[in-house]
Amino acid sequence: MYAQPSGGLEHTARGEEAQALLRNCVHCGFCLPACPTYRITGNELDSPRGRIYLIKQMVEGAEATATTRFHLDRCLTCRACESACPSGVEYGRLIDLGRELVEERVPRPPTQRALRRTLTEILSRPRLFAVLLRAGQAVRPWLPSSLQARVPPREAALSGASKTRHPRRVLLLEGCVQPGLRPGINGAAARVLDGLGIGVERVAGERCCGALGHHLGHAERALDQARRNVEACCAALDAGAEGIVSTASACGLMVKDYGRLLADDPAYAARARRVSQATRDLAEIIEPADLRRTAATTSGGQRVAWQAPCTLQHGQRIGGRVEALLDAAGCTLTPTRETKLCCGSAGTYSLLQPELSHELRRRKLAALLDADPQVIATANIGCLEHLRAASPVPVRHWIEVVADALEPSASGKPAVRQ
Repeated sequence: MYAQPSGGLEHTARGEEAQALLRNCVHCGFCLPACPTYRITGNELDSPRGRIYLIKQMVEGAEATATTRFHLDRCLTCRACESACPSGVEYGRLIDLGRELVEERVPRPPTQRALRRTLTEILSRPRLFAVLLRAGQAVRPWLPSSLQARVPPREAALSGASKTRHPRRVLLLEGCVQPGLRPGINGAAARVLDGLGIGVERVAGERCCGALGHHLGHAERALDQARRNVEACCAALDAGAEGIVSTASACGLMVKDYGRLLADDPAYAARARRVSQATRDLAEIIEPADLRRTAATTSGGQRVAWQAPCTLQHGQRIGGRVEALLDAAGCTLTPTRETKLCCGSAGTYSLLQPELSHELRRRKLAALLDADPQVIATANIGCLEHLRAASPVPVRHWIEVVADALEPSASGKPAVRQ
């Protein structure tokens, strides 16, 4: 697909990047059946190929309209199209560029701008979010059923790792909404890693990873949050931490992308690459053999349906790791359909595009529950809460399921069999 940048993009870095990204698309259409929104609407403008055409038109100077924004907004950024594309089109980068252009050229109505700003401010501030969440939980019994489903019951935080000082230490990213919604996730991760001889530390000065602002049109705010995290993480890495670990696949994907996002910032480019290269999903630092030594059972455990978040399977391209760890912990993985279909969460998508989001959740739950699992496991807090609100069986982070499968010692942490 050839594009000639115009309308202010000619001879600019952004125009050259758009031209290079668009050149890889050969109009083949392999992306269409992989796209969740196209499968629901049947409208090609709700497909990657259709959105690429809309972006190409903007790059070439054509007028952007509310229709352009409408169809770009409906993209989940699940990147399933990237996994399906035989030509290696980096659609995730293209949709980010398209959204930047449409935000600049088609001002949103004041109500939309206010909603997006409010979501960015509340969800990216852990303390503020926790206060509002606790208030919602306090009045939850009196809320309408539709709101009750969105406000999870309060969960007690379990103890984390022991005070033992291990030679191996990693930085465990806290996240923004996860500590309030599901404090047990990072606690479970800390206990499992502690049992495997890996200590965890909090990143002093950690901010929101920036994904919220990045996808809601607040690019500069997102880059500022990324710079703050780069500073904090580099300081901890200098102090001897061997890596950075995320238990939320969406946050991990964003941090892994810092090197690219800050590549043109001479003050941060090198440090951002260092942080990206040091970042791992939790599933990447635990080996199945480690869990086989510590699992209380080797078979006949919980029947678990695994839901791979898009940010894990299409973004980070980590496939099969969690399934192997659940199996090693003694869980029985149930067969599922539609494994590459997005669940419809996609960050704030479930709030901004509820109809499409709820239809995708309905389809995903039908596929996950088909083999009668006892629990659904996932790797991202957004997917977890979105599915939980409508699931008849518990939905948990996979590390919580693994932690429960490990043999507890008297201190409440897993005991490692040597």
